[in-house]
Amino acid sequence: MRAVRLSVATAVATVAALTAVTGCTEKSDAKGGSGAIGVTATDDGCKVSKTEFPSGHVELAVENKGSRVTEVEILFPDDRIVSERENIGPGTRHTLTAEVKSGAYRIACIPGMKGKGHRQDVTATGGKAVKRDPRLDAAVAAYRQYAQEQADETLPKVKTFTDAVRAGDLEGAKKAYAPSRIGWERTEPVAESFGTIDPKVDVREDGLEEGQDPKTDWTGWHRLEKALWQDKKIGSREKELATLLDKDLKDWQRRVGKAEITPTSMANGAKELLDEVATGKVTGEEERYSHTDLVDFKANVEGAEKAYDLLEPVAAENDAALTKDLDKQFAALDKLLDTYRKDKNSYVFTSYDKVGKADQKELSDAVNALAEPLSKLAAAVVK
Repeated sequence: MRAVRLSVATAVATVAALTAVTGCTEKSDAKGGSGAIGVTATDDGCKVSKTEFPSGHVELAVENKGSRVTEVEILFPDDRIVSERENIGPGTRHTLTAEVKSGAYRIACIPGMKGKGHRQDVTATGGKAVKRDPRLDAAVAAYRQYAQEQADETLPKVKTFTDAVRAGDLEGAKKAYAPSRIGWERTEPVAESFGTIDPKVDVREDGLEEGQDPKTDWTGWHRLEKALWQDKKIGSREKELATLLDKDLKDWQRRVGKAEITPTSMANGAKELLDEVATGKVTGEEERYSHTDLVDFKANVEGAEKAYDLLEPVAAENDAALTKDLDKQFAALDKLLDTYRKDKNSYVFTSYDKVGKADQKELSDAVNALAEPLSKLAAAVVK
């Protein structure tokens, strides 16, 4: 998740793990086509090969020449995210495919994946809309409806959780915590695109920006998670934070219908959800107090699979071998995750602190097998 930034040391270690776990940092992935925009990320800059380019499908060929893990984003002038690629390790390359209309944008490189990073103003010219297969327009409409449904269904579950916090019901709040997060985790890239909501509701303590005070600036689910499982108490501050969580998530619910969604942002978002699994859920960092990581893990995979299912008819025509592989790897990961369910119809999973190292590696391997072909979905959609 965009709000959960890692410390520099942890980020470097995570990217090293990603090389083995998810294939996210392969050097072979980023020279791009002849019309690609080169982006060179360093610790103190973000150099782009061209600041003006035709609107439509844009390909960024990103190379990280810095010493820290970085993130590259295409942004609207108001900081909403058009598309992004996280966890780009030092000395590695990536290709990011996105769809842009004519207008002003910024390309940002964020070393250490904290703060606003270094930015270059760019312009997409021409005013030509992308010619889409009508099936892709239908996929976007269906995914927008899905994202709204997830937000609408989340709010009552969150209220069950926050009501328990406000009532001082420690065990009731613990029981309601993980279910309240499922819809958010399924559609997190949409929430992240707004820029301001995710840091309020889903940041971990080590993801706070420099200068922020955990006592006053840390809000959202994970702050309450710590109170419930580690501190084992609910005080006046926690009750205030519960009400603030309700407010911030209502804002998310209102804004989902206005999110900028394209076929490429759906494909990139699916890959982003798998990266979320690799950097937070498989490692056990995400739900470090409650150990409900497998609930988030399953929700991330479901969200990625929903986006893929909607794009698959077009992607299959453009790259049948890719979709055959994706079908196989999604099925394998779903089957493996289901072995940790209490029963097939429940969303109750084994506590992650009970999952041994060998089993964690098996989960990592399954994520790896899916993440590599999923990174190619955006390019397949726009062929």
